[in-house]
Amino acid sequence: MTNPIDLAGFAAKFAGDDDPWRTFTARDEAVKRTAILHAIGDRPVGRVLELASGNGSNSVGIARKALRLDATEGTREGVDLTARAVAAWPRACASLLVLPGRPPRPVYDVIVIAEILYYLSARDMARVAREMAARLTPGGTIVLAHHRIDFYDFAQHAAGIHARFLAETGRCWTVRTARRTGRWVVTAARADGMTQSR
Repeated sequence: MTNPIDLAGFAAKFAGDDDPWRTFTARDEAVKRTAILHAIGDRPVGRVLELASGNGSNSVGIARKALRLDATEGTREGVDLTARAVAAWPRACASLLVLPGRPPRPVYDVIVIAEILYYLSARDMARVAREMAARLTPGGTIVLAHHRIDFYDFAQHAAGIHARFLAETGRCWTVRTARRTGRWVVTAARADGMTQSR
């Protein structure tokens, strides 16, 4: 990849525009958001972790489903935007988390990871994968939502990013596709409690 964006680049995007990728307003983003919420499931969920919440456009829908939501973001600008987006939900909290790093709570029932993995180096993604697998409750679900095509600012190729991430966890998963389009895919991976042999 040629010119991967870093945290300073994301911060500058959010400082200049509350919705630089039109995630609140674009129809395709609304379809993707619906797929993410469908992947989480129809029933209320206990503890949910969201990585790289951006401006909070997905956080609002997730907060409606979660008894407790930790929406984490790597930029202070994004944290402020997410906090504003979820202000109506007292059990939703926006906080700063630079990846790879440790999330606020020891365990989560659902972890949502959208539009971030290909911005990480392969090494950092592997560290995130192992950390998230360790934080997930038995039988918990990781929801992954990412583009299938490359953009100029990625650090990794988009193709196969979900499979590479799950392989790095060292665990076995029951995987289903919630929605796939020509541009993106949303995957739900349920932990089966076993570890892979290496």
